[in-house]
Order: sequence, then structure tokens, then C-alpha cells
Amino acid sequence: MRALLLTSGGIDSVTLAYHLAEKQKLHGLVSFDYGQKHRKELDCARQCACRLGVPHDIINITDIGGHLTSALTNAGPEIPDGHYAEETMRSTVVPNRNAIMLSVAFGLAVAKGADAVAAAFHGGDHFIYPDCRPAFVDFFEHMERAALDGMADVKLHAPFLRRTKADIVREAARLKVPFADTWSCYKGGQTHCGRCGTCVERREAFHLAAIADPTSYDDPDYWMQAVAEHRIKGQ
Repeated sequence: MRALLLTSGGIDSVTLAYHLAEKQKLHGLVSFDYGQKHRKELDCARQCACRLGVPHDIINITDIGGHLTSALTNAGPEIPDGHYAEETMRSTVVPNRNAIMLSVAFGLAVAKGADAVAAAFHGGDHFIYPDCRPAFVDFFEHMERAALDGMADVKLHAPFLRRTKADIVREAARLKVPFADTWSCYKGGQTHCGRCGTCVERREAFHLAAIADPTSYDDPDYWMQAVAEHRIKGQ
């Protein structure tokens, strides 16, 4: 397998990059600028490609992103605080984002001679992001087989699909991924805010994995409150 990896610069995709590189299956990285507030992640993706010595393309789709209503984009509302699975976090959904990015990535894979597109979707994404769920992955790969019929055979590789964020942190530690060079925060500040859904998820994952979190957060203890409130609501 020669995989073109969809890379955001977060722990999940950077860990998958190292995972594929270890197996000598990493063909290159592709990232997307869609007008996201947390553009620092693109620098992290670039650094990852440099460390692993693979090509990296950043595709500008800001014209499309500007038309998609989401708290993640520059034109959208403020990023909410709270647990990743809370209803308020639905405002961070970018409609059809992964379908758009994957469609471009599959075309690039054919052009670049890759036989797989890899994505770091994981179990924690399933709560609110429909385009990160197993059904989406299965149907999208089926669609691409039809779209590329007679031209190329490119698979959709999502090895973390049923694994937790804590599992990924453990794998990252094993692979010696430089955690400090990954970015999760949706708010796009100089440091991780510690309050948005992805910061809470990141902090909780390190805790569950029993691995020290080197990340600097503006509010390093908020995650405990967010997790506790979510558990109470779930009872």
C-alpha cells in the first residue's frame, strides 16, 4: 500500500502518518485550507511532512469554506466550550467537509500514483460528525470505486475508525510522536484554550492513556468539569 494521508496536523492524523511511515506505506500528505480559525494546524502538518521526509500539498479551498456555515470557519460564530459530545458542539460541524476533502484526495492519489487515501477518523468523532462514521467510510469507498472504475483502484484506509482517542495517544507515545508539534484547539489562539471540545478531548485522552500531557493550555483544569457535566447529563 502507498497511502496519501489526509492530514490536519492534529494528534490523530500525525500519529497515523508515523504509523504508516513505520510500515513504509506513507506516500505523502495532503492538507486543506478551508478558512478554518485554527490554521496553526497546517504548520504542524507541514512540520510532520518535513520530519518524515515525504511530499506535502496544501490545497486552498477557502472559496468553498467561506460558503459553509460552521463555527470552525472565520465567518462562523464563536467556538463553544464543553465536552466534545455535547449538543452545542454541533455548531463545529462543517457540512460535507470530509466528503469534499476526500474527493479531492482521491483525485490526487490517482495523479500521484498512490493506491490508498488514509484518514485518521476515530471512535470519538462518531458523536457529532456524520462524515467520520463507519457507514460514511464504507459508502464513500464504494462511491469512489464507481467513480474510478477502469482508471484506478484506490482504497480508503481508516485504521483508527473504531479506536478511541486514548488508544491513539498510546500509539503516538510508542511511535515517539512529538506531541508539542501537533495542534487540536479549534479557537486558533497562540496556545490551546483548554475549553473547546477538542481541547477537552485531547486532555481527557492523555489522562485515560496514563501518559503525561505536555500541551500548554490557557485553562488546564476545565476538562474535568466538562467531563463531569457530560457524565451527569448522560445518566
